[in-house]
Amino acid sequence: MQKTALIAGASGLIGSHLLPLLLASGRYEKVIAVGRRPVPIVHPKLEQRILDFDHLEEYRMSLIADDVYCCLGTTMREAGSKKAFYKVDYLYIVKLAALTAGNFAAQLLLVSAMGADATSRIYYNCVKGEMEDAVRQTPFRAIHLFRPSLLLGERQTQRPAERLGAALLGVLHPLLRGPLRRFRAVAASTVARAMLRAAEAETTGVQVHPSDEIARHGALGR
Repeated sequence: MQKTALIAGASGLIGSHLLPLLLASGRYEKVIAVGRRPVPIVHPKLEQRILDFDHLEEYRMSLIADDVYCCLGTTMREAGSKKAFYKVDYLYIVKLAALTAGNFAAQLLLVSAMGADATSRIYYNCVKGEMEDAVRQTPFRAIHLFRPSLLLGERQTQRPAERLGAALLGVLHPLLRGPLRRFRAVAASTVARAMLRAAEAETTGVQVHPSDEIARHGALGR
């Protein structure tokens, strides 16, 4: 039986690669993209639903799917404050997970970050860790937490620090072997493929996918 996918964050770096994969997949007969603005794609499988994440409970009946892909996320610089960052990277994500799990979705596939740790002194990593801890409590059959390293790909907004980091990691790439492989930069398109393949595997329980594993599972031609 074909399924329904729901994707949040389809206009972002990873989401913009993931949405076409979901639409092309024979696994899904319908793909629901939820966000504050529409994405410039027209497809017979695609249903776009514009909503206000501050009042997500009001859209509960629009959040019914088998597999939920969450690519929501921002940065401290883009958010402008810790409070605004927390709203996007914790409140919106946890609320989406709770509502879709309450609608009997089977799987949650969520982009987190390398270093996610609720005990971290780094605010970004701490929020990501707290978010992971919260979604682990939701009753999905399977929860997949993807923790990519620095992401490669063209963003709509410029991030000079990430460009510099990508250049540095490019120089260091040959040296990042063994346990250090998880620090290698990974393409957003690779993360997207790894997410779909994880959903297709139909596993159960909570699984954490570090960056080196994402690179292997999302490799072209697998």
